[in-house]
Amino acid sequence: MIEAVEGAARTGKIGDGKVFVYNLEQVVRIRTGETGKEAL
Repeated sequence: MIEAVEGAARTGKIGDGKVFVYNLEQVVRIRTGETGKEAL
């Protein structure tokens, strides 16, 4: 997945940006209050 983003986003020019990858501790769907897998 990271490789796909890199391949699509890299131009080799200043401004290509950065991608931060880290473990996700929790997710909450604000509208419904669902958490975890149900929120996805």
